[in-house]
Amino acid sequence: MPAMSAPLLMTTASLLFALMGVCVKLASALYGAGEIVMARSLVGVLLLAAVMKRRRIAFATPVPAMHFWRSSSGVAALILWFHSIGGLPLSTATTLNYMSSVWIALFLIGGAVLTTRAAVDGRLVAAVLAGFAGVILILRPTMTAEQAWYGLTGLLSGLLAAMAYLQVTALGRAGEPEERVVFYFSAGGVLAGAVVALAGSGLHAPHEHTAYGLALLLAIGVLAAVAQWMMTRAYSRGATLGNAALQYLGVAFAFVFGVAIFDDPVGWMALLGMLLIVAAGVAATLLRTRVPAEPAPPKDA
Repeated sequence: MPAMSAPLLMTTASLLFALMGVCVKLASALYGAGEIVMARSLVGVLLLAAVMKRRRIAFATPVPAMHFWRSSSGVAALILWFHSIGGLPLSTATTLNYMSSVWIALFLIGGAVLTTRAAVDGRLVAAVLAGFAGVILILRPTMTAEQAWYGLTGLLSGLLAAMAYLQVTALGRAGEPEERVVFYFSAGGVLAGAVVALAGSGLHAPHEHTAYGLALLLAIGVLAAVAQWMMTRAYSRGATLGNAALQYLGVAFAFVFGVAIFDDPVGWMALLGMLLIVAAGVAATLLRTRVPAEPAPPKDA
């Protein structure tokens, strides 16, 4: 059986991540974001532990502090994203989380301004502005007063994901194996998810697990693990820009699932906003990959 090509791997990974989002939204009616993140991360811990043992990769790391900050920002982004999925249309929450590429571009602009070591690329500024214009268009027609908090958490999840991506790059430059990076990220998700779940348990009665609920939690973990593996393989085999562009198919898949399954509202302003964010994200990635010092794309959120 021939190996899957990078475009097919990335397309399938985007589809699986969108399906994970569907399961998260369904599970949000039964569980809090902390419980869902804990279940999703537990599958990752078990899988990566088995992979590391098979490949004889040591669990000990010479840079524990770097792993701590990477896991902290990445897990916080995941919890906020899952929280926003529970209160926003699926495509809206997904698109806000995919703002991470635009946030990274903004970080690069800020770094250039503060250090004055390089001129600011006007095209990168335009991409950032287009991305935030897309945010305004998305939130204006879809966010009610009750959804304001969910919109802010979705936007913040993208910001924290961008910080996590940069930290993944730093870990790679420090020589940390990819498997170890993802393992500690997943371990952090289990711990943080448990803490958030316990903190929230004082606000409501404990959940009574059902076969349906447990099946959703298992599906979230499996879909995330498989999708992450496929995305990692795609980035190792294919062109950075092509993979980054195909990754945004997750927004399109989330939109289709949101309309078909959850009857999410469809408006021209929201659609235009999504297109602006996708275009801004792809453009920002293209411009960043032309910079020699630009890090490799992240392998995990």
